[in-house]
Amino acid sequence: MLKLALLSLLLLAALPLKAVETVKVFILAGQSNMEGQGVVDLDHPRYYNGGKGILKTVMARAKDRERYVHLVTPEGKWVVRDDVFVRFKTKHGVKKGGLSIGFTGYEGQHHIGPELQFGHVVGEHFEEPVLLIKTAWGGKSLHKDFRPRSAAGGAGPYYLQMIREIQDALVAISTEFPSLAKHRPDLAGFVWFQGWNDMFDEKARAEYEENLVLLAKDIRQDLKSPTLPIVIGELGNGGAKAGSNMIAIRKAQAAAVVRIMPKGSAVFVETHKFARAKEDSPNVGHGHHWFGNAESYFLIGDALGKATVKLVDKGR
Repeated sequence: MLKLALLSLLLLAALPLKAVETVKVFILAGQSNMEGQGVVDLDHPRYYNGGKGILKTVMARAKDRERYVHLVTPEGKWVVRDDVFVRFKTKHGVKKGGLSIGFTGYEGQHHIGPELQFGHVVGEHFEEPVLLIKTAWGGKSLHKDFRPRSAAGGAGPYYLQMIREIQDALVAISTEFPSLAKHRPDLAGFVWFQGWNDMFDEKARAEYEENLVLLAKDIRQDLKSPTLPIVIGELGNGGAKAGSNMIAIRKAQAAAVVRIMPKGSAVFVETHKFARAKEDSPNVGHGHHWFGNAESYFLIGDALGKATVKLVDKGR
């Protein structure tokens, strides 16, 4: 009898354990350009330049139709993915659901941010379902608002709020996304797209590189993910002809990535080549928001997504 019991235990031990299902979690953080300012369908001739540069306009261009075909169903409706989800706490409440247009700080579904194409890129690459946690506020600096916890003077209020929002979102996965209730969250990447406010302050510019290095270190510590892949999106609004202040932030961003340890765990993604002329965009007075050009936000998300995939795969 004892031999039979032991044999049963050995047989059970030999059976393969069922793998715990995971959901790949990516954090998209920054200020208003991470919130999302790309115009989808607003085309008022005075307020939106007649629809130039909006998503519907760029999608209709014959030479670019293939690039955007995955955004709509054969019936012409916006695709809502059932394997990629977005969670974004805004002043209007928590936006949550399958990836589609509209996950920005605005009400309605008239805007996009980098999350749209970023989500499609990572969703197509990974077998696991994906959750994008957006945490972003307009008009905030790294020097003061997002100041890292380990920087002189201590954490800025929006650094602390960012950490709280991420932690709250992770805890709420099973209730906010029932289809993911049995999935263990796998923190897979942190994407930072910010810098505008820092470029106007001399001290903020001078300290940006160091503060960005400390941000990466503190984020990893506070989220208990010591090798979390870090992706830094370039402050690219000004395009190739940016002013000296913007160039200073870009250089600081690139230099910080080299210093983030372990070596090779962070990457800098150029975005200035995605800037479009104001004459070809809906918000001609909003250079700080890429003039609201949807193509810019789509291409930024595409570049950030591809860089993230490459970085995650390298670390596997």
